[in-house]
Amino acid sequence: DCPFCEPDADRVWLQNDLGIVLWDAFPVTEGHSLVVPRQHVASIYELSQEVQAALWALVAEARNRLNNDLHPDAFNIGLNDGEAAGQTILHAHIHISPRRDGDVVDPRGGVRWIVPSKARYW
Repeated sequence: DCPFCEPDADRVWLQNDLGIVLWDAFPVTEGHSLVVPRQHVASIYELSQEVQAALWALVAEARNRLNNDLHPDAFNIGLNDGEAAGQTILHAHIHISPRRDGDVVDPRGGVRWIVPSKARYW
């Protein structure tokens, strides 16, 4: 039942032996992608150091390609590790979200907005 274990082929746009890069099915920005290990685990920290390194290499390669193809102004890159952190699909994955100047009114704080009452420190 996991959407990442056997994804539709048209969603996969980059891969290596240990992971794949998918277009997000519900993108928050143009180019929003997910880096997913081939091994089904809930947390990236259940993976060996070798697999984690392979995933971060895919993040770097995907970011580079998205940068060259879409020319965004910035990126948010991160993961939700566990249900309390907002993880809804319990197959580890890393989000890459290209960002553009003006896509939100005030982007300051980035991922700090997971707890809005504590996000604003400036």
